[in-house]
Amino acid sequence: MAEPTPLVSIVLPVFNEVTHLEEEVTRISKALDEAEMSYEIIVVDDGSTDGSGELAETLEIRVLRFATNRGSGSARKYGTMSAHGEVVVWTDVDMTYPNDQIAELVREMDGYDQVVGARNSEEGTVKFLRGPAKWLIRKLASYLSRTEIPDLNSGFRAFRHDVADQFLYLLPRGFSCVTTITMAFLSNGYSIKYVPIEYATRAGKSKFHWWNDTQRYLLQVVRMVLMHEPIRFFGPPAAILGLVGAGKMVFDLIDKNFRVGTNTIVLLGLAFALAGVGLISDLMVQLNKRRHDVMPMTLGDRDSRF
Repeated sequence: MAEPTPLVSIVLPVFNEVTHLEEEVTRISKALDEAEMSYEIIVVDDGSTDGSGELAETLEIRVLRFATNRGSGSARKYGTMSAHGEVVVWTDVDMTYPNDQIAELVREMDGYDQVVGARNSEEGTVKFLRGPAKWLIRKLASYLSRTEIPDLNSGFRAFRHDVADQFLYLLPRGFSCVTTITMAFLSNGYSIKYVPIEYATRAGKSKFHWWNDTQRYLLQVVRMVLMHEPIRFFGPPAAILGLVGAGKMVFDLIDKNFRVGTNTIVLLGLAFALAGVGLISDLMVQLNKRRHDVMPMTLGDRDSRF
C-alpha cells in the first residue's frame, strides 16, 4: 500500500554541516510529531566532503546526494521538485532559524500562498556593509513589486507546492534563490505573509560571500521584474527623461528663436527608446511560455540508471 501524501515537505540543503545536522533533523521531527502534522524531511547533500551525506543516510529521512557542489539554490530547487507534500518548507540546518516553529509557520498559511519568517536582526558576516546593501535591495524590490517586503532573503519560509512548481525553473544556483521565489510569487499576484522570527548566530562556517552574493541578489531582483513586469523598470526613467526633454524643448523654443538643441533631441530620443523597450519587453513577457526543468541525476540513482 502506498504511503499517504504528507502535508509538509521540509527541504534542507546541506553542505558540510555534519556537526549539527542530526541535531537539527531531530529538532524538526520532534516539533512536527508534537504538532501531529504529517511530514517528510528531505536532506539535499550538496557535495559535502565532511561526511554530512553519509550521516544523513543513517537517519530516517529522504536523502538526495549530488557528487559536486551545485549551490544552495540548486539544492532547494531539486529538493522541491522531489517533494510530495502540499506545502514545502525551506530552512537551513545551521542553527540560525527556529526550526522548532515550522508547524506554526505552516499554520500561518491560512489564506496565503507563502509565509516568510522575517528576521529581527542581521547576524551575518560584515554586518556594517551587508546590512545597508540588503536594505537598499529590499527597498528596490518593494518598489518594483508594489509590496512592502520586511525580509527579502530569509531562508525560513513555507509555500504552496503547486504554485512554486510554476517558478522552479527560475531559481538560480546560489543564495539568491530565496529572493527569486519571493519576487516570482509577488510578480504573479500570489500572496505572501511575513511573521517575525528570532535569528540566531550561525553554527559552523558561513558559505555566504557578501560582495558576490549581494551583487547576485541585486541582479536577480532586476531580472525577475524584467521577466514579469518590465514597464515597472523602464517606465520611470523614460518618464523622467521625457519630462526633462519636454521642458528643455520649451526653453529652447523660447530662448533660441524656435531652434531645438541637440541635447534636447538626445533626451527625447532616449525617453522614447526606453519607453519602446519597455513596451516591447512587456509584450514579450505576455507571450512568454513557462518551461519545465529536468531533474539531474543524483548519487542515489546511479545503480538504477547504469
